[in-house]
Amino acid sequence: MYGNDFSDASDEPAGGLIDQVEAAEAALRAAATQARPGAGVDLSEASESDLDYYFTAVIEADQKIEPRDWMPDSYRKTLIRQIAQHAHSEIIGMQPEGNWISRAPSLKRKAILLAKVQDEAGHGLYLYAAAETLGISRDELVDMLLEGRQKYSSIFNYPTLTWADVGAIGWLVDGAAIVNQVPLCRCSYGPYARAMIRVCKEESFHQRQGYEILHTLSHGTPDQQAMAQDAVDRWWYPSLAMFGPPDTDSTHSAQSMAWKIKRFSNDELRQRFVDMCVQQAGFLGLRLPDPDLRWNEQRQAHDYTQPDYAELMRVIKGDGPCNRQRIDHRRRAHTDGAWVRAAATAYAAKRAARTLEPAQ
Repeated sequence: MYGNDFSDASDEPAGGLIDQVEAAEAALRAAATQARPGAGVDLSEASESDLDYYFTAVIEADQKIEPRDWMPDSYRKTLIRQIAQHAHSEIIGMQPEGNWISRAPSLKRKAILLAKVQDEAGHGLYLYAAAETLGISRDELVDMLLEGRQKYSSIFNYPTLTWADVGAIGWLVDGAAIVNQVPLCRCSYGPYARAMIRVCKEESFHQRQGYEILHTLSHGTPDQQAMAQDAVDRWWYPSLAMFGPPDTDSTHSAQSMAWKIKRFSNDELRQRFVDMCVQQAGFLGLRLPDPDLRWNEQRQAHDYTQPDYAELMRVIKGDGPCNRQRIDHRRRAHTDGAWVRAAATAYAAKRAARTLEPAQ
């Protein structure tokens, strides 16, 4: 019913986002060869005001703050909150699509979906490692997630009802993630910026996978077309909400932009995503479920209906369709995996002890 073969991708619109990732990667390499403000200055006995001066100078010079550098506590806490939420989202985000691994319509589709879910696990672990450079342990981060003291992206609290939902997640959810994450490749904190280079390159394949699933369905039978349109109708507004509340209601956005953790506001990123999707929906032959969506010649951008931010806040607070299911599943997986963590810890300790033994 679903179509098992890949279709011709010649009608896929070029996004240009990967070009931005590669430009950010080149900038990272170039920055590594340049002297930073304060380089060669002994800061061991510097006052906090002097340390703050050099911290600000590094950011204004578009250089990177590294783990051993002095940083304000508020900067560190902001990064821990953001990177941890990102890592948690990658781990929880395996569940909606993992729901379809055993029911994928072909072995090829199953293999691709397995690879994608495995990528998400890797992204989560990679980001936990980046967060650990800020002086917090992975165990602490996981405990805060399981105890409800840290959040993950609200988008993963919606169910995947059909195979077309896997396509909609790839195209819309991963597409929104890429729009949000590509500017993070230029984040002022070095480990996070470097992690995002790798994550964004892999996410581009995930978006292509989802786009291709919807392309196959939307060019298939009437039932396939209806299933694809239904999935887009259900995932469009939750995907718009992924960028967070409007700028006027955003708690952290202004300070994060001042520190160059973020480069664009929530509303700027949301607008960029809408403009990108309108073109891609045309290639797919699918309709975005917004009767007020139209081009604004004066703004040179599309006018669109805002998502339901009251619903966003309800889901964030735990009242979404799958909130309890998602966190209960993660708690079970964490408990069931305790023996693996214990075995790995014991093996590492045994191996370390051997290296300390004197040569016979």
